[in-house]
Amino acid sequence: MFDSGIGGLSVLKALRAELPQEDFVYVADSGYAPYGERDEAYVVARARAITRHLLLDEAQPIKALVIACNTATAAAIHLLRQQYPDLPIIGVEPALKPAIAASRTQCIGVLATRGTLASQKFKALLASLSDQATFICQPCDGLADAIERDDTSQIRALCACYIRATGQFSINSGEIDTLVLGCTHYPFARTQLQALLPSGVQIIDNGEPVARQTRRVLTEHANEDHVGQITLRSTGDPALLAQAASRWLGLQTSVEHISG
Repeated sequence: MFDSGIGGLSVLKALRAELPQEDFVYVADSGYAPYGERDEAYVVARARAITRHLLLDEAQPIKALVIACNTATAAAIHLLRQQYPDLPIIGVEPALKPAIAASRTQCIGVLATRGTLASQKFKALLASLSDQATFICQPCDGLADAIERDDTSQIRALCACYIRATGQFSINSGEIDTLVLGCTHYPFARTQLQALLPSGVQIIDNGEPVARQTRRVLTEHANEDHVGQITLRSTGDPALLAQAASRWLGLQTSVEHISG
């Protein structure tokens, strides 16, 4: 699995809970981050490079690929599936459908990167659900990067800015009662976001739905009676990924630096 940085660890956490017997290789493409504010061609090139890296690893051959990044999923998953038709590839997308099921006011806020919100894949998803709820989409420039750097003051300031920009939150009719985190980095700012929201407003991310989908895909290839191992790699500073894995997942493990 891969992400532009540490954000996909939120998906890895859900995957480990759903599939404890599986081995995971996680690549943080921190040396080329952020994806969310880059053009589509750049993101596609990085997705292809990381996928090649994982497929060429004879020591740890992969049987499935999870793109743990909304922006990379939107830009590249269809191309990767065409290029590697025999490889199960699971992507992530903002959890709009679960949000509709959870919302009572049917007014839903979506925080995401500009790359995700501008993608044709997201626009098609939004259009397909437009008769079921009202969605207020807010681009969050800089938030993923602040989370990547663990800049607490900047995270807090950006969360406050983007919550204000999204609109009025409450459980009252006509107001936003559900907030979708449309970037895998954003669950790591859940505490700051929740503190800014009135009681009763729900926050939804896509970690658990992705984990369930991955389990379904791997039903025929599941490991049995095996304790899953985690391998961490980064194209950026290995210490940043190691610190994040320790902080958010309780993992105490070394991180291998890889070239781009």
